[in-house]
Amino acid sequence: MDENGNNIKEELKSIRSESSEEKWYAIYTRPRAEKLVYQRLIEVRIETFLPLQKTFRKWSDRKKLVEKPLLSSYVFVKTSKKKFPVVYKTMGVVKFVTFEGLPVSIPQNQIDNLRLLINSDAEIEVSSEKFAAGDNVEVISGSLVGLTGELIRIGNHNRVVVRIDKLDQNLILKIPKAFLRRL
Repeated sequence: MDENGNNIKEELKSIRSESSEEKWYAIYTRPRAEKLVYQRLIEVRIETFLPLQKTFRKWSDRKKLVEKPLLSSYVFVKTSKKKFPVVYKTMGVVKFVTFEGLPVSIPQNQIDNLRLLINSDAEIEVSSEKFAAGDNVEVISGSLVGLTGELIRIGNHNRVVVRIDKLDQNLILKIPKAFLRRL
């Protein structure tokens, strides 16, 4: 009896520690609400990441450099499962990105790759197109050193595709072939 009681206590302890472990998750927001959701989550002390891209926006009377979300309608949060209700209740949040009905965590290295991309001077294009498997490569020179991805050939340009699997999104970058090394 004592042994069974100890096993139950250990299982409960394991469940509690798992639910308090913080991991990165992607959340889907209402259209054009990414920056508002980002600010609201910061206000409630949830670690949040919103990759922004600087781009020129042209109106009829002027041109302006603006920051727009790299991935439309997505914000990343680092949180534990027990804090999910706080995220869900945040105005503008639609849902967590899920797989088979459960929120799926994003590996830390993919968040690191996104941070590396937005802090670089590389031209970034976002696509949800599925690409054929290619060579895995690592950038060994330039502002993106350490970035790993899948190499594909489009036209006469070599481009590195960094796939964020859980979101079905791909980031396409122009990088000189000499800056790459096969893994």
